[in-house]
Amino acid sequence: MNKILIFGVGLIGGSLALNAKNTAFASHIVGVGRNQDNLDDAIKLKLIDRISDDLEKDIADSHIIVIATPVAQFPSILKTIQPHLASHTIITDVGSTKTEVMKSAKEILGVQYSQFIGGHPIAGSEKHGAISADIDLFKNKNVILTPDETTSPHARETIESLWKNAGAVVSNMSHTEHDKIFSTISHLPHLLAFSLVDMITHRSNANELLKFAASGFKDFTRIAASSPEMWKDITLDNKQFILEDIQHFENEIKLLKEAIQHEDTKKIFALFENASKTRNKWSQ
Repeated sequence: MNKILIFGVGLIGGSLALNAKNTAFASHIVGVGRNQDNLDDAIKLKLIDRISDDLEKDIADSHIIVIATPVAQFPSILKTIQPHLASHTIITDVGSTKTEVMKSAKEILGVQYSQFIGGHPIAGSEKHGAISADIDLFKNKNVILTPDETTSPHARETIESLWKNAGAVVSNMSHTEHDKIFSTISHLPHLLAFSLVDMITHRSNANELLKFAASGFKDFTRIAASSPEMWKDITLDNKQFILEDIQHFENEIKLLKEAIQHEDTKKIFALFENASKTRNKWSQ
């Protein structure tokens, strides 16, 4: 690949750029973003070769365009790309939701929609920005691609190669299946972590509570340090499945609450034992 253009050179976009650059997957990598300081960091850290100073030309010349911004920015970015998109260029993204992303791509790109393939690397963290980039971030990590019946074989092969070059394990599924799965195993846990920390901030003894919080609290709430903008967008983008999962969780909490109120030791123990067995089996 001669040229990769990356919108959003943060943890994910920056790590992908760093890997593609250092493995010579691409000969030239260009960055685009809203934060000039972050782009300057990307240059200093040699994640990218340069910052785009002629976006229309860079779009037209690119072989791969990666959109690695919060998902709410995708429609405006796709509208910027579309008029200058060459027939040889493949577009992909790294968003944590896929249904709305692909819907926007189909509406905006029109006949060029076949050049787009949705992607989601399961390799994020609470860190963000170019300074957090890691060349091995995707090594042995899952990356989900969501092609559909209109996706060109060339687009699929190109983006699979991009991720496999970074050491990732690539899988394919439908955008609906993706959003339903990740609502449960990723989106809901983030919402719970955010909500718990927010609850504490509103307590009159918040400082005292945090003073004595230890490793268990730290482990559970680590993801509450994630980007608020990114997770606001994800929450609204995957609203349907997230609301379903919140209802399931509310039912579970209600059962536990009632068991505690009635001092039903058998129910409490059975719930804890089932969860413990599942967690231990999964982590082996």
